[in-house]
Amino acid sequence: MAGRTLAELGLAEAPRDHPLTYPGAWPADSGLLHGDRMLPLERLVYADRAPVLAVGSNASPAQLRHKMAEFGIDGAIPMVRTRVTGVDVGVSAHVSRMGYVSASPVKSPGALRELFVIWLDRRQLEVIDASEGVPLPDGNFRRVWLPAPDVSVELADGQVLPGVYSYVNRHGVLRNGDGTPRRHPGQRAILTQLLRESAALRELFGVTPEEFSARARGDAARCARGTRLFAHHKWVTASGLEPYADGRGPWEHGRP
Repeated sequence: MAGRTLAELGLAEAPRDHPLTYPGAWPADSGLLHGDRMLPLERLVYADRAPVLAVGSNASPAQLRHKMAEFGIDGAIPMVRTRVTGVDVGVSAHVSRMGYVSASPVKSPGALRELFVIWLDRRQLEVIDASEGVPLPDGNFRRVWLPAPDVSVELADGQVLPGVYSYVNRHGVLRNGDGTPRRHPGQRAILTQLLRESAALRELFGVTPEEFSARARGDAARCARGTRLFAHHKWVTASGLEPYADGRGPWEHGRP
């Protein structure tokens, strides 16, 4: 099969296995994730699949492969690099049992980011929904439809998608001192910042990113306490994307 392996491309480590690498390594360009390989794409739009904007580890081929393998799914996933206007990458206001503090999209009209859209078939979308806690009443994320022109997703050929799905954190996102959503700087950096700013977090998770990750990993009760501390410190604000929560994209209307 033509293409290069994830190991050859430096994309083989999943944040689930290496939490401090979150959001994981992203491809340099668009490609088709198929098993352990990245293959060339034949096109940029897949009308029979749901377009999902990835702002965190869903843009990591290794993480996607890991999630799909848990459910015995081995179908290919098109990953398309895009230019996105109107959304930035914020910090989820919860501590993940994977051992990291994840990313979450935030409304930012002036932001321009290069992000991946992953095109998922129905079974693949169900897997990603499950991994984000969408079906659970107390899950961390909900899937929303972000329509153009509110969010502009431009492909390499200049085409603009009519909209994309994205996963918005139900807890909100962390904020800066001025109340605006905080931008995710990478895992080691965000954990270092948070631990420096809170003695209570240091008592709960230790004083280094390594200690934080090790103590959080797999400890649901500790993670829940950390999530409550974010709110207690009044670090939490809305992402600005909450009004889209009731929006219905093409998948809910019976397409693709």
